[in-house]
Amino acid sequence: VQLQASGGGLVQAGGSLRLSCAASGINDSINIMGWYRQAPGKSRELVATITSGGSTNYGGSVKGRCTISRDNTKNTVYLAMIGLKPEDTAVYYCHARHPPTWFDYWGQGTQVTVSS
Repeated sequence: VQLQASGGGLVQAGGSLRLSCAASGINDSINIMGWYRQAPGKSRELVATITSGGSTNYGGSVKGRCTISRDNTKNTVYLAMIGLKPEDTAVYYCHARHPPTWFDYWGQGTQVTVSS
């Protein structure tokens, strides 16, 4: 499975961004897709995940400001972020897991920078 993320960039505080991540190399709808982020000097943290059935899970720092969605026909996951804060600045990584291996697949990361 290969994950290709896009949509990062520079935005002012209070602004919004939409990230996309397309998966390839698999014919099935990937069981779990999501986003994690890593800020400089910090560990990687959960942003949001979504199952192929539409169940979602959000990390505490973004809850209420992010919406994760997906298109199963395209094996693509989206992350819409609003009310961005400087502390949201990080590299955002697309993630996927699928049976039977449940291996952690990671995309290359897309930089999100929020200026104050």
